[in-house]
Amino acid sequence: MRLDVFLAKQPEVGTRVRAKELIAQGRVSIEGQRAKPGAFLLAGLTVDFTAPTALPDDPFGSDATTPPLLRVLYADEWIVAIDKPAGLASHPPENKKFRGHTVASCAVAQFGPLPTVAGVDRPGIVHRLDRETSGVMVLARTEAAFHGLQDQFRERLTQKEYRAITYGESRFQSDWVERQIATDPRHPDRMTVVTEGGREASTYFEVLERFRGFTYFTCKPRSGRTHQIRVHMMSVGHSLVADKVYKSRKVQHEDLPLEAPAPDRHCLHALRLSVLHPVTKAPLEFAAPLPDDFNMLLKWLRAHRPLRR
Repeated sequence: MRLDVFLAKQPEVGTRVRAKELIAQGRVSIEGQRAKPGAFLLAGLTVDFTAPTALPDDPFGSDATTPPLLRVLYADEWIVAIDKPAGLASHPPENKKFRGHTVASCAVAQFGPLPTVAGVDRPGIVHRLDRETSGVMVLARTEAAFHGLQDQFRERLTQKEYRAITYGESRFQSDWVERQIATDPRHPDRMTVVTEGGREASTYFEVLERFRGFTYFTCKPRSGRTHQIRVHMMSVGHSLVADKVYKSRKVQHEDLPLEAPAPDRHCLHALRLSVLHPVTKAPLEFAAPLPDDFNMLLKWLRAHRPLRR
């Protein structure tokens, strides 16, 4: 058995992520020798580890620090739209203990009680963004607003626009990626494109700027599958810059140069979201400006990687 799998089964550890952290920190030994990442165990070996700090029982996972304030784009008595920062999970992961703030916990601290239709650990959460994706999210403040927004997302009545900086020079100015998405059988925590057995998914992309070795895209997903833009762009040879999970196997991209202002998260930003107000039915559009790490990288690419004429 892999060492990280064995540790994750121990109640003091609980997850493979935490197991890997313990191994990397040198807090695990096998037969008295410091364990190495990726080690395999045989029956009869002795494993010693220093248990991590106990996780809190609070489903929101607060670590006792003050929840950060969410930047509000729009608010009324029924809904609130925010500009989610990169690095903040939308809600605690399923079936896992969790430490740290989330959009859900921050929203409750900032706006008061929110409907828990989606679960007690997901107050107000109608849709989600990946932890490292920044940009527009809309939250429900009442159950009626939750159901009204949920219906729009389910029936694809919303309009979403993302910005992405990717590796590779696009062959096309614009195109649709229409490929089914399913859980990767080799990596259950990831998604992949499949020819059968998956869920229908569709993403429109268009080039905004071209650079040597890189492309700046606008992406408009018609469906809302997990990791959809990241998986679809990788499938056409355009992995997102700094994406540690989804890397194109079709194209060998160069790494971001050392002198470039490298972002510490994948380059995906939810720029704009259009919905109908769930109560008044008025059309609404929320927009979150590009974050600093996007602007810094784009500025560097324009200065150092312009296309040769």
